[in-house]
Amino acid sequence: MTADRDIRAALDRHWAASDANDFEAEHEIYHDDAVLEYPQSGERIRGRRNIQASRFAQPNKKRFVVRRVLGAADLWVTEFILTYDGVPSYTVSIMEFKDDKVARETQYFGDPFEPGASRAQWVEPIR
Repeated sequence: MTADRDIRAALDRHWAASDANDFEAEHEIYHDDAVLEYPQSGERIRGRRNIQASRFAQPNKKRFVVRRVLGAADLWVTEFILTYDGVPSYTVSIMEFKDDKVARETQYFGDPFEPGASRAQWVEPIR
């Protein structure tokens, strides 16, 4: 149970640092040989320093709003809204831990879309 609390605290620090553009603190959570994958763009980045450099090179202003974090032991999922230059992207991060550090992360992105009229009678807005 203590390990889960420690990982959850590390995730909270990670997402807060991500939102603050604190690139050093943001990447403390990763193993030196961590792997980050973006399946939708077909990209894989190997190594904590390469992950950090790729994010530092991102020219857009970004913000992170965490909606929820779920997990236990070595598998944790964060659902968040990543906003680049004011445009939101609904994002899921799946992190696999080894020895209290992220060994592998996979991120999936989904753009917002208009609600479907055919289901309007059952829908409750969440924004």
